Amino acid sequence: MVLFRTRSAAVYGIDAHPIDVEVDMYASGSARDFITVGMPDTAVKESRERIKSALINSGFGYPNKSVTINLAPANVRKEGAGFDLPMALGILGAMGLVKRCDEHVLVGELSLDGSIRPVRGVLPIAICARAQGAPNLVVPRENAAEAAVVEGIRVYGLAHLAEVVSLLTEPEKFRPAERTAPAEAAGEAFALDFADVRGQATAKRALEVAAAGAHNVLMIGPPGSGKTMLAKRLPGILPPLAFEEALETTKILSVAGQLPKGAGLVRERPFRAPHHTVSDAGLIGGGTGTPRPGEVSLAHNGVLFLDELPEFPRNVLELLRQPLEDGSVTIARSNMTLKFPASFMLVAAMNPCPCGYFGDQTHECRCTGAIIQRYLAKISGPLLDRIDLHIEVPAVAYKELRAPADGASTAEMRRRVEEARAVQRARGFYNAHIPHRLLRKLCALDEAGERTLELAVRRMGLSARAHDRVLKVARTIADLAGSETVTARHVAEAVQYRSLDRQYWG
Repeated sequence: MVLFRTRSAAVYGIDAHPIDVEVDMYASGSARDFITVGMPDTAVKESRERIKSALINSGFGYPNKSVTINLAPANVRKEGAGFDLPMALGILGAMGLVKRCDEHVLVGELSLDGSIRPVRGVLPIAICARAQGAPNLVVPRENAAEAAVVEGIRVYGLAHLAEVVSLLTEPEKFRPAERTAPAEAAGEAFALDFADVRGQATAKRALEVAAAGAHNVLMIGPPGSGKTMLAKRLPGILPPLAFEEALETTKILSVAGQLPKGAGLVRERPFRAPHHTVSDAGLIGGGTGTPRPGEVSLAHNGVLFLDELPEFPRNVLELLRQPLEDGSVTIARSNMTLKFPASFMLVAAMNPCPCGYFGDQTHECRCTGAIIQRYLAKISGPLLDRIDLHIEVPAVAYKELRAPADGASTAEMRRRVEEARAVQRARGFYNAHIPHRLLRKLCALDEAGERTLELAVRRMGLSARAHDRVLKVARTIADLAGSETVTARHVAEAVQYRSLDRQYWG
C-alpha cells in the first residue's frame, strides 16, 4: 500500500478553502478500481477518465493497481475539474515518479493529452494558498497573471502535466510568473463622452451627483430620449478602483469565470446590463450545487443598469431590496450559507407608460389610465424608496439636437466627481453609505436648510427612508459645491430629485 498527499483548494462563494488530496494505491487482484471519496460532484468523479488518459498520453503510464482518492475535509462538497491536476500528481507520487510536493498547491483541469486547461476562481485560491503558508502555487498558464496579483507566493503557470513533473523534480529550471503593475483604467472608459449627448442638462447634472455620492438613479422618459446613452456613459465619470476594490471585483469575476483571458487585476469598474428576462438566480445569485454570484455581485463596485425596468418580473425586482440596503447578498442552502458582496450603483430606465408617450407633447399616448397604473405598479413603493434620484429625461428638441456640443465632457465631470469622493473618503464613507447613526453629524443643515427639508417632508409625505436619502443626496451636492454645511439650496435640489415618484406613483 502506498499513500501520497497533494494540496489543492476549493472555492465557496468568493473565498477558497484548503483541500488535501490523499491518494492510496494498492493491489486488488485483477481489478483496477478508481474510487474518489469526499463528496465529489459529477465533474470530479469523471476526472478518473481524464486522469488515466492524461497520464498514459504524457508517457507516464498507469499503474496496474487500484486507486482510492480522498478529498478532505470529507464533509464539504467538491465541485469542478480543478482537482484533476492534484489528483494526477498524487497518483504519480504513489507510483514513485515524483517526491513530496507539500510546498505546492495545485489546481487545473487536464485534457486527455495531458495539457492543462484554465479553471475558475484562481485568484481566491492564490489568496488561500498564501494564507496557508504555501510557498508555491501551480496553475494553468492562462490563469498565471490572475494568480500573480497576490504577493508573498511564487506562482507557476504551466501548460502540461509533464511540465509540472519537471517543476517538482528540477525546480531550478523554472521561473515564477512575474507580477505586473495593474494598468490604470483610462482610454476605454472615455470612449463614450458625455459631451456627445445633446441637451439633457438636468439629467447630466443628476448623474454627476449620483456618481459623486454612489447614489441609485431612476430615469423616466419616452423612447429615444437618451436614457441608455446616458447610462452607458456613467462609468466614465466614476473614479478608478482602489486596490482593495479591484481585488474584490477581480475575485468575483474569477469565481464567475468572466475574467478576460490572461487578465490580472481589473481596474475598470464593472457595468452590467442584464436583459429583463433574467431569472432571480441570474440576478441575485444561486443556481444548482454551490451558489454562484449573480448580476448584482458581478456589478460590485460598479454599475447595474436595468433598462425597461417594469419589464422585469416583479418578484425579481423585489429581490433587489436586500442588496440595495445591505450591500451584500446572503444565499442559504441546506448544506451551506454564502455571502456575496453586492455594493453597486443601480441605474434604472423606464418609459412613463407601455407605449412610452404619456405626458409627451409631440406624440399621442394610446394607453388608458388603468393600463398606465398597472404598468407603474410593477415598481413597488419600497423599491422606489431605495432609489435616491428620480430623473425625467424628456424628448430632445430639434434645436438642441442640431446644436454644437456645449455641455461638460466626461473628463471634466470625472474630475469633479473624484474631488467630491476624496472628501467623502476622508469622512470614512461614500455619502450613499453613511450609516444612520452618523447621518445628523455628517449631514448637518443650516437653519434655512432645516425649514426647507421640513416643508418637503410634510408636503410630499416622504417616508423615513426617503428623508434619509434626501439628506445624503444634499450632502453630495454640497460636496460638489465645496461646502462644509448643507444649505437650503442643496436641500432644494435634492428634493427636486424626489418629485417624479409623486408625479407618477402619487
